[in-house]
Amino acid sequence: MAQRVRGRSTWAISFALAAVLGGSVAGCANFDATSLVRQACTHVDRSLTLYRSAGHATSAQAQATLVAAALAELRAALPLAATAAGQSAQWQALTTTLSESSRVPESDLVNALQQQCADVATGTGPAPPSPSNTSSEVPTLPEPVGR
Repeated sequence: MAQRVRGRSTWAISFALAAVLGGSVAGCANFDATSLVRQACTHVDRSLTLYRSAGHATSAQAQATLVAAALAELRAALPLAATAAGQSAQWQALTTTLSESSRVPESDLVNALQQQCADVATGTGPAPPSPSNTSSEVPTLPEPVGR
């Protein structure tokens, strides 16, 4: 009888320890994901700044250079966001939005990117996407050559 009780208590302790360790690992993964998303959103912020600057460029060459640099920043953000989404599903929307940069103009992504990264800065998590995909603040620029 004592051996049966000892076996059950050993099982209960092992189960409790596994639950605690599992929660700790999940917490670390979420922290890593948040750190990666912050890095991705830094690239997004740079991209949006460059894209807005392109709307005020004095020449077509300067505009094309700024649009290309903005796109490069979005592309740099994508693997960071994808890794974060693999660790925590709450970042899948940001990854999806960033992946659209190869198919749609950045002007169509501005609102979603702003909202998805806005709450990262405050630490409150991702915001839901906006029903509108365009912003009146951001000009629609021509597609870069070679896209």
